[in-house]
Amino acid sequence: MDTIASLFSFITTPVSWVIVQFHSVYGAIFGPDTGWAWGLSIVSLVILIRICLIPLFVKQIKSTRAMQTLQPEMKKIQERYKNDKQRQSEEMMKLYKETGTNPLSSCLPILAQSPFFFALYHVLNGIATGDTIGVINKSLLESAQKAHIFGAPLAAKFTDSASKVEALGASLTDVRVVTAIMIVLMSASQFFTQRQLMTKNVDTTVKTPFMQQQKMLMYVFPVMFAVFGINFPVGVLVYWLTTNVWTMGQQMYVIHNNPTPGSKAQAAYLERLHKHVTTNGKVSRRRDKVIVKAIVAKGRDRNEFERKFVNGLSKAGLAAQTDGTVIKSDTAAVVEAEDGTPTTTGTPKRQQPKRQTKAQRQSAAAKAAEESEQKTSLTKSDGPEDAKPAAAAKKGGAKSGSGTRSKAQSGQRKGPQRPKSPSKK
Repeated sequence: MDTIASLFSFITTPVSWVIVQFHSVYGAIFGPDTGWAWGLSIVSLVILIRICLIPLFVKQIKSTRAMQTLQPEMKKIQERYKNDKQRQSEEMMKLYKETGTNPLSSCLPILAQSPFFFALYHVLNGIATGDTIGVINKSLLESAQKAHIFGAPLAAKFTDSASKVEALGASLTDVRVVTAIMIVLMSASQFFTQRQLMTKNVDTTVKTPFMQQQKMLMYVFPVMFAVFGINFPVGVLVYWLTTNVWTMGQQMYVIHNNPTPGSKAQAAYLERLHKHVTTNGKVSRRRDKVIVKAIVAKGRDRNEFERKFVNGLSKAGLAAQTDGTVIKSDTAAVVEAEDGTPTTTGTPKRQQPKRQTKAQRQSAAAKAAEESEQKTSLTKSDGPEDAKPAAAAKKGGAKSGSGTRSKAQSGQRKGPQRPKSPSKK
């Protein structure tokens, strides 16, 4: 490990200089020989490095999402050339070149901070062995050796012997308890960060070997941290625990505000955005406008959560525009063109008539026939005046007939009676 750390000795002087500058600030507050002064100096170094690496982190997110988008195409290539590994690799590289993606971009933050990590390890190892490194002179070296974090010296390791720990002014039990707790926290934070990525910020519609590899790394990385952590000085454990916590918080922020399309995090985000837009009638934040603009531009390629968001706006009388804004529509008419792009019009979208059952069609036909018969009867009743007395007489005759029939005895057959035949005498 010392050989690997010495390869990054070119950056040891800048790292030691930054630590000394932070130590001069915190030393004036907590005391120059305290663990708080040296521990906070290491934490501040991590924060400074991670702020500088934010552009690489953004590039990592874009690269990871681009890789997720390419998973269906990659799966097709793997199935097509499963018996020809060389052709499979060539097609993969061709796909990366055409889409402008790079699989190594997801590792940029880790690779970029590796020199700082090994330089810090080299500095702390020099403190443990009593060697001055970089801008850390003899007086600063003695001050760092006196610094303890919760009873553990800054340069002590879990695997150190009792005599070496006693030379640093501490007990072996304190060192192992503190380092064990820090290793567990470091592994747990790494596991939670990877698990959060896999369960919330991954497109659930894509099932590829790449996802299985990411799931495997969720368990492999914490184990690696636990194995290598017992050989790290306490100061390096502080550094690595701080960077893990920073990564976890940074990822939580990204998942909450800019989730991966098709993920559970996007469903939760669009639900919050829909509630905000329907309450205020507009999109307030700039990043929300960017998201809405991207959803509108997708057209028919929208996923389930994005379609639900657009339909929810339409039901609320709102329409998303191509510039990411939302406007009100009195008729709530959002007509979707053939390419799936929503456009606001003055008239609502024409609905197809609902198909009727056979019984409904027969009932409607009977009703139409009845209305037609009534119209015909009304037309006949509007004839010449000389026809009215006859009609009235006919009506009166009908009434008298009906009266006669009503007076018929019970049991007598209604209607005109057939004359009886004469009886034979």
